Amino acid sequence: MSPILILASVFAIFIPALMLPGPDFIAVVRSSMTRGTAAGLMTTLGVTLGLGMYASLSLLGLSAVLAEYQWLAWSVRVLGGCYLIYLGIRLFLASRGKPQEIVIESAGESGRPRGNPLIFGFLVTLTNPKAIVLFASVFAPTVSAGTPLWFMGLMVALVMASSLVWYSIVSLFMSSGPVMRRFRNAQHWIERLAGVCFVAIGGRILADARNPVTP
Repeated sequence: MSPILILASVFAIFIPALMLPGPDFIAVVRSSMTRGTAAGLMTTLGVTLGLGMYASLSLLGLSAVLAEYQWLAWSVRVLGGCYLIYLGIRLFLASRGKPQEIVIESAGESGRPRGNPLIFGFLVTLTNPKAIVLFASVFAPTVSAGTPLWFMGLMVALVMASSLVWYSIVSLFMSSGPVMRRFRNAQHWIERLAGVCFVAIGGRILADARNPVTP
């Protein structure tokens, strides 16, 4: 199969999966609507770096390792699901007071949160087992012993570019003036909704943890 056909078939699956709401989407929306455009774009960059890392690992043989050691795949899913539930609970509890960043919970003299939205986005993606399954089942099968490094590098670059473009659009829209004015007094509800979504997604991941990861 030609490289163009491989890319077309792979990204015909990846792009719709990228655009479906999930932990990454919720993280970008939450940062954008509660902390503004800059934080939303930094979260977008964190998500993009996480997806790029998973794409690279998958093309280098991560899926084969997970298929061989099912206990490792189970551990990744359980830990990822638990972390998303933890984030959800913290967001929900934080919404009762002033919004605060979850990853780094220190504050300056002004009382404003100093959490790093880039790290927040990266950790959300890093602990999302669904990303592992997607890359293991869609990207890894396209790689063989004869696949050139430049082609694998191109696939990773396209993954990161797609993520950066899509989530930047989401961030810019959700932090735009009309949207922010409409939800100006609803930040605590946004935090709560994001928290509930993280808990629900984490719970679903834990429920599906027994399903094997296939290369």
